Amino acid sequence: MLSKYILPGEKVELQAVEKTILGEGADDRIYVSKVYDVLSDERLEICMPMEQTKLILLPADGVYEICFYTKTGIYQSLARVVDRYKVNGVFLLLFELTTNLRKHQRREYYRFNCILNMKSRELSLDEKLAYEERKAVFLEESLPLRQSIIVDISGGGIRFVANHQYEKDTVIYLTYTLIVQGEEKKYDLTGKILSSKELENRKGQYEHRVQYVNITNGQREEIIRFIFEEERKNRQKLQG
Repeated sequence: MLSKYILPGEKVELQAVEKTILGEGADDRIYVSKVYDVLSDERLEICMPMEQTKLILLPADGVYEICFYTKTGIYQSLARVVDRYKVNGVFLLLFELTTNLRKHQRREYYRFNCILNMKSRELSLDEKLAYEERKAVFLEESLPLRQSIIVDISGGGIRFVANHQYEKDTVIYLTYTLIVQGEEKKYDLTGKILSSKELENRKGQYEHRVQYVNITNGQREEIIRFIFEEERKNRQKLQG
């Protein structure tokens, strides 16, 4: 039945759920890869994820939440790494599902890897007070902004890299532009810092995960539309 829903080549996201296996200090990064082959109703092979040109050696017996992006929707399951090996020059992970495959309805959280310029700053005192009192968010346009780079984006938030660091739970103002249906659109949003850490191989560079706190339904839908437009362009390039 697994092969009825999941096909080779489809995108997957992997996130560890057992720190007892990975040890203290294990991160919560989401690794992007693809299905190599479906072997049975419980087992499938997934290409070992990479960051830049480096293979990520996920540990044997590690348990991961897998998110499958298919033509019929998004599916999720927990699965355990049974083995690691190489086939026809491709490094693979053999996963065994430990829970039933389930449909995931929240398509707005589809994350798209990208490189986008962004500017941001911490909210001013007046802006913070307005936010904490649950009033309408207002922004002071004259305050200086700092440059950063968005490295993935979704309808729920972004991940960005900068040479400055925001503390966890800080609420920031952020602004960037997207091309949606051929039109350039600017987004002025506020977001909450979910995590912030220095990159291991780039000292002085910090990775931040942000959740939007004042996005409208219209803005969210436009961002999702942008993501799927870009994914379609990428598929067309690969097929061409």
